[in-house]
Amino acid sequence: MTVLRDGDLSAAFDHAARTYDTLVAANPGYHAHLRRSARRLGLSSPAGAPPRVLDLGCGTGASTAALCAALPGADITAVDASAGMLQRARAKRWPGTVRFVCAPAEGLEQAGVHGPFDAVFAAYLLRNVADPDAVLGTVHDLLAPHGRLAVHEYTLSGRPVHRAVWTAVCRGLVLPVASALGDGDLYRHLWRSVVDFDTVDVFADRVRARGFERVRALPLPGWQTGITHTILGRRAGSAPRTPR
Repeated sequence: MTVLRDGDLSAAFDHAARTYDTLVAANPGYHAHLRRSARRLGLSSPAGAPPRVLDLGCGTGASTAALCAALPGADITAVDASAGMLQRARAKRWPGTVRFVCAPAEGLEQAGVHGPFDAVFAAYLLRNVADPDAVLGTVHDLLAPHGRLAVHEYTLSGRPVHRAVWTAVCRGLVLPVASALGDGDLYRHLWRSVVDFDTVDVFADRVRARGFERVRALPLPGWQTGITHTILGRRAGSAPRTPR
């Protein structure tokens, strides 16, 4: 099968939103790994102005919750292209410093999302967009000088064993359950999009090519070792900072 894109992918996420939280909760370490990646941003919440963070591809709010836990009081703009997923996210309890915006990653300016941000957190997003280089370029431009990027993503190590583990988990566990719930197309996309996407080293080079410095990839523990990574980067400090 080919991977889903744009409107087809948003529609698939809309349909799956009703059971999405239940399925990801069955993934050992899912929420703990997101919190770990959020902490890896290395931001703090000083006594002055709180950090301004863009949560790009927030889904039902799991990544937003991770940011709230890692950065209490942060000013968080959470964006997703799926109205169904955002409906689930908005129904949860959030601090007043969190706002949700329905927009594709390629349409942030049109949706009124403007920088500069102190950090951008993108969980399970970049492999789902048609042009990841363009989105990374947009993210770079939205960051303040020295602003930080954390990409939490399924990026395989390149070792055959990790690809085999990913395929075995998807075919043996995830796809049968998702298909029974009527969401087989989305989760077949999930499997295929990871297999077809960059390995972690290739993705780190992609981030560097978009102008980020201090790029590094850190593994996550458990069964996702070699499958899921946090890729960190920073915008250089030479660009002038515009008023908020």
